[in-house]
Amino acid sequence: MMEVIIRDAKKDKPICTLEGLLPSSTILQVKKQIHAKMPSLYPDRQQLKLGRERKDKAQKDEATLASIGLEAGGTLYFKDLGPQIGWTTVFLAEYAGPLVTYLLFYLRPALIYGTESAQKPRALVVHIAMACWTFHYAKRLLETIFVHRFSHNTMPIRNLFKNCSYYWGFAAFVSYFVNHPLYTPPRFGVFQIYAGLVIFLICEYGNYAIHIALRDLRPPGTRERNIPYPTTNPMTFLFSLVSCPNYTYEVGAWLGFTIMAQSMPALIFTLAGLMQMTEWAKGKHRNYRKEFGVKYPKERTAIIPVLL
Repeated sequence: MMEVIIRDAKKDKPICTLEGLLPSSTILQVKKQIHAKMPSLYPDRQQLKLGRERKDKAQKDEATLASIGLEAGGTLYFKDLGPQIGWTTVFLAEYAGPLVTYLLFYLRPALIYGTESAQKPRALVVHIAMACWTFHYAKRLLETIFVHRFSHNTMPIRNLFKNCSYYWGFAAFVSYFVNHPLYTPPRFGVFQIYAGLVIFLICEYGNYAIHIALRDLRPPGTRERNIPYPTTNPMTFLFSLVSCPNYTYEVGAWLGFTIMAQSMPALIFTLAGLMQMTEWAKGKHRNYRKEFGVKYPKERTAIIPVLL
């Protein structure tokens, strides 16, 4: 049996002492013991490290005390991550909002632009843009329920408000102008509309194919990580070039939407998404290289082949 001391990582003060642990006990079991002593600190709210410095990495739930080199009487440093919310709940809120917001502008123009606007005819591209937007977020909602397998159970609840503000706000911004009575169709007519639509649909399918491939890499109920490679689906060939082709296809889809609608707000949304997804992709790219070392294909970049 082992005794483990839990100290506050920020204040470096003892919080509690756990008894009855074994070298084979996991970090998750340690968290459950802490939870038993302090009911408000459920396991997903806890982070445990061997040191209290920023560079010290958080220990994974499945790691055993023996595997991290912790001996009897050793110390683990605790950090309260704050109130948490499930990833599935976050994604559903993030994606349902833009769907409803965009359709509000499309279906009820009189509420937004005045009663006279409801009588004015709309260009074909306005209807296509609505269908594309609806398809994208309906797809994301269905993928959240039936496809995604998350590596973490929760995220800080404060991020929900930040994320929803981003998605919901941009939905209103883009929808307001595309559905506006004074909206002007693309300069190059149906050629530009359908060219953008084809790009959008190809990238949406590519994004879906990557999500399926990533799901199949992780067995149900586990947090196992493996190196992703192209599958028999030709749309997964981008795994040969980038670490996060789902983001590559996502940016490509919104670029197609921007070309189709010839909308400055849509372009701003696309560029903002590119900036954010580039940061996410770089982080995942670094993690892949750190975790798999020389086994990870060195020719891959993060999100844009060769360049980035």
